[in-house]
Amino acid sequence: MPLSKPAPRTQQHTRTVVCKGYRRDDGLWDIEGHLVDVKDHSITSKERNQGEIPAGEPIHDMALRITIDLDLNIVDAEATMDFTPFQHCKGITQAYKKLIGVQIKPGFTKVTKTLFSGENGCTHLLELLGPIATAAYQATYQDREKEENWEPGKPLPPVMNTCHTWNQRSPVVQKHWPHFALFDSDNTKA
Repeated sequence: MPLSKPAPRTQQHTRTVVCKGYRRDDGLWDIEGHLVDVKDHSITSKERNQGEIPAGEPIHDMALRITIDLDLNIVDAEATMDFTPFQHCKGITQAYKKLIGVQIKPGFTKVTKTLFSGENGCTHLLELLGPIATAAYQATYQDREKEENWEPGKPLPPVMNTCHTWNQRSPVVQKHWPHFALFDSDNTKA
């Protein structure tokens, strides 16, 4: 179902975030995120194009690649910035090597905020880490499910209880993974 019809309006800004996951031939995974901000009108700039960024030219155009193993451990990281409002922005890209050794798991957002908030990072690259983490889960999901062997008697999968549908009382879990489903006290499905 689409959103409701909006009030009359004029577009001002577009942020595009694209994340892609790649299985590498060496058994690792590359997860790439790309963020682009574009205005629909020209804006003033203190450092670019003789004081103006024309409509349609990116204000921000930056990318971040992490390389992970199937346990979602980050084994390499690289950041680039092709367009920024200030040249000084580009000096922070090497800081994202600090992601090496971090695992994508509950608490990942807190860890990345500790590493890259404020003067220690770029707001936009920090924001990009959330969609990249989600893309890492999505890209590797099928392989991790096979490896984790979600059979009866096995540990609770990490995805369990992470959202409405993966709740152990949900009809999806009851139907597809009944051995992980929780039941009400009267032994009926919740």
